[in-house]
Amino acid sequence: MTYDFKDYYIVSIIGFLVGWLVLLPAANIGLRITPLLVFISVAGFTVFAPIALVILNFLSRFWKVLGQFGKFAAVGTLNTLLDLGVLNLLIYSTDIAAGFYFSGFKAISFLVATTNSYFWNKFWTFQSRMPVAPQEYARFLFFTFIGTLINVSVASLIVNVIGPPAGFEPKLWANVGAVMAVFVAMLWNFLSYRHVVFRATNNQ
Repeated sequence: MTYDFKDYYIVSIIGFLVGWLVLLPAANIGLRITPLLVFISVAGFTVFAPIALVILNFLSRFWKVLGQFGKFAAVGTLNTLLDLGVLNLLIYSTDIAAGFYFSGFKAISFLVATTNSYFWNKFWTFQSRMPVAPQEYARFLFFTFIGTLINVSVASLIVNVIGPPAGFEPKLWANVGAVMAVFVAMLWNFLSYRHVVFRATNNQ
């Protein structure tokens, strides 16, 4: 896959949106949002996104699938921040951060992010020309749900079963487990979307 101007334009928009969305959870955890921080976040992500795509475009000459994976990773970043953004907006609006309502908020944010993911991946990452179909969307939700279970299972295995090495801060190890789980789940999602969900129109 070779990117064109449209791809760089789209990924710049994604970077711009991510730059704004990351401010919501940052503000909710107590970080002071200043005009300078807003500028650095928005401008930084807007500039970084196409640069990352340029690098992946070069690497895709040696491994073609990286071209498609670059789009997938950009969409995944947007979805993660959209999930966190919607969740933190609901928490901020209600001042509720636990209990039954929190679970409802998380379900809403997950559904919003997953629906966003479906359309971005369908029409941009995998360039599907088929019309939106309930069966395809249901298949997408199914594999995304499995990806979520993989994410939680891998993180739990690393943190609760393997445990931190001697002298390793537990909170730091928890984040290590979370990051590793994200990568495993991301690989699952990419392969399942590529070879199952959008296989009919995937021409890579």
